[in-house]
Amino acid sequence: MTGLSGLLAGRRFLWGRSVLSLMLREMATSYGRSPGGYLWAVAEPVAALTLLTVVFSFLMRSPPLGNNFPLFYATGYLPFMYYTALTAKIGQAIRFSRPLLAYPAVSFFDAILSRFLLNTLTNLVVFVIVMVGIIAFYDLNVSLDLPAILEAFSMAAALAMGVGTLNCYLFSVAPVWERVWAILNRPMFLLSGIFFLMETVPEPFRTLLSYNPLTHVIAKMRQGFFATYDARLVDPLYAYSVSLVCLFFGMLLLNRHHRMLLNEGA
Repeated sequence: MTGLSGLLAGRRFLWGRSVLSLMLREMATSYGRSPGGYLWAVAEPVAALTLLTVVFSFLMRSPPLGNNFPLFYATGYLPFMYYTALTAKIGQAIRFSRPLLAYPAVSFFDAILSRFLLNTLTNLVVFVIVMVGIIAFYDLNVSLDLPAILEAFSMAAALAMGVGTLNCYLFSVAPVWERVWAILNRPMFLLSGIFFLMETVPEPFRTLLSYNPLTHVIAKMRQGFFATYDARLVDPLYAYSVSLVCLFFGMLLLNRHHRMLLNEGA
């Protein structure tokens, strides 16, 4: 038993070390070589939110919820960008780590998990910095619902993991799908509830929009920042179900065909 425990502990250590090494490699390539590095990760959403605030403040007297434009749009834009960025990163995991996947100690799941962990931590830090900055700059009296905020992030993370894992296979076997996916995702920026509340959309469009799991993520996030907002249309079970279905088929396909994908890219 002692020998078996030591063997399992050694394997866990090697697995953890490979994941950490992949995370450090991506930190160096994604942020260490770009001008500004991690500073740009904060500056980009700030610039986007500033533009949205300026444009829509001219069109409307107040946002659809609350009275602060940056807070309203940040609660929609930041979770949406977290999902889209993480989905793209996970989708490119095999291509990015292909040279290292030739080693027996590194698996395709290590590549996916390392990208998931690093980009989730990065986006969480960016989210906290931006939201705290908005609340402090405008001196807002916000009553935070932390369980709702964490659940919104959990839903977004699950969706990104599931869709990203399925795309990791599809991007590798059919590179043209990456371009098609990017085109299909463009309307999602307008259809995910960043600019409006689901409750204000008339039927049957409200039901159609509810099939987009990101609308549930954004509505749940807004519930966490606006105490008067009742996100009664949110269905976490639906979002998690979509995530699990995509994750199941993504892992199934990668487990069966990852060696073929590696050999084709060699």
